[in-house]
Amino acid sequence: MKKIIFSIVFLTLGWATSKAQTFNLGVKAGVNLAKLNADFASEENRLGYQIGAWARIGGASFYVQPEAYIGSKGNKFISIQQDNGNEVSAEGKVKFTTLDVPVLFGTKFGAKNLNFRVMAGPVISFILDENSTFSSAYQQATDFSNYKNQALGAQFGAGVDVGSISVDLRYEAGLSNISKSEKYSQKPNLFQLSLGFKIL
Repeated sequence: MKKIIFSIVFLTLGWATSKAQTFNLGVKAGVNLAKLNADFASEENRLGYQIGAWARIGGASFYVQPEAYIGSKGNKFISIQQDNGNEVSAEGKVKFTTLDVPVLFGTKFGAKNLNFRVMAGPVISFILDENSTFSSAYQQATDFSNYKNQALGAQFGAGVDVGSISVDLRYEAGLSNISKSEKYSQKPNLFQLSLGFKIL
């Protein structure tokens, strides 16, 4: 499934490049509010960051925007549903450092130095580092804290460009289970706000 999605993405990216009337390159930084949606635990959002680069290839209205950025994502588990159905207070924390590579498809409208954008597309996240701590109550879920080294998601959002400055607000929905567990599902979801600067 991943191979099919990214084959379509890169074919479209190649087509957009061949038809491109404009090419922009920029840097970005921002914050995100993330959590892992778990099917047997209650969780809280955690604040993280992102910093990286983007390119924008397109014509008068349609564009393709590949990006690459380093970010942090995390989660705090505050309770656990035990096998007998009881919910007990139990703390668990996990923090990931990731390399995120979204490829967004969007449209823009407005003037040259002030335009608005909407965008959506797939994102793959590669886990570079993971740090987690879980209380003893999670020991019943022996494979709950074993994580994969990548996850697939989808981003949706809107942005505004004022001259060389860009501001984006996006939501990222996890499409794949980041846990290695066959019993417990965890999918990363987050909101992100970023500030970009066009350098080319």
